[in-house]
Amino acid sequence: MAVLIALAAALLAGVGLVLQQRVAEQAPKAYFLRLRLLAELIRRPRWLAGIAVMGAGQLLSVWVLGHLDLSVAEPLLASSLIFALLLAAPMSGQSLRPAELVGALVLGLGVTALSVARTVSSQSASFGSFAYWPAAAGIAALAWLLVMAGRRRSGQQRATLTGCAAGLVFGVSDALTRRVVQVADAHSLVAVLTSWPGYCLVAASLVGLWLMESAFNVAPLHASLPAVTAAEPVAGIALGVIVFGDVVRVSAGMIALQGAGLAAIVVGVIMVARAPALSSLRPTHKIRAHQVATRPAAASRTARVPTAFRAGESDRLAAIPSAALDD
Repeated sequence: MAVLIALAAALLAGVGLVLQQRVAEQAPKAYFLRLRLLAELIRRPRWLAGIAVMGAGQLLSVWVLGHLDLSVAEPLLASSLIFALLLAAPMSGQSLRPAELVGALVLGLGVTALSVARTVSSQSASFGSFAYWPAAAGIAALAWLLVMAGRRRSGQQRATLTGCAAGLVFGVSDALTRRVVQVADAHSLVAVLTSWPGYCLVAASLVGLWLMESAFNVAPLHASLPAVTAAEPVAGIALGVIVFGDVVRVSAGMIALQGAGLAAIVVGVIMVARAPALSSLRPTHKIRAHQVATRPAAASRTARVPTAFRAGESDRLAAIPSAALDD
């Protein structure tokens, strides 16, 4: 049952992400990394529908992260990329190639390899306390550096860097979710409302959403979603080890497994990033406008070719002596 709930959460997340990106890319590019972007999107019914669908998936993810081993939960939740591919294919008019699904599966296997290399265990009560959370601040600082690097670039590079930053912040959000679930299980909902993890969770989720929508705004889905999908579990796993005391099994085999997992994540991201189904996912009105704009130009080029040919031909004939023509 837990596995089915995790898959349902991934499905809802994938659908919600595709719906959001289609709307976010229509917003003015000048709104990148501005709160005005969210103010613009919140007036779009389709974007709100995407948020509602993704929100339902996040609620299921909260239960999954709190009750299922991360070695199982993280790969299942990362399968949202596969569901996004399946939905983007018919919406973009592109056929889904086997290599793209293989790339998504390779990415999921990479997350699995990193997850099984450590064991979730119940340590002393001090683990998960505030003293262990500076590591989350370090990940947030890395996300900020990625955002700053993205601002100096444009197009797909900007989207990829900003999407990676969003994924890191979502990884912090996952760790905070785990802590909130621990507090709720040990005490009550009142304890959640009167402790810092709950409010930090809301703040991290909003910042992650803002960064993700900014990444969606500047480029097609293939430039940002794989980066989000890859960075989130990596940050979540790192905080699981540092903050919650998850045990890392150190051996030659486990080190090789972790290296293979990191390599698989990189390869999977690259394979999915080349997917035509995601790169061709554009707002419908932009596609029609592009078609209307290119048709007259093509017709004009076609009309000019015979004219130029006839002009050149007449000049050539005029240069031939009349005697030669009489012969």
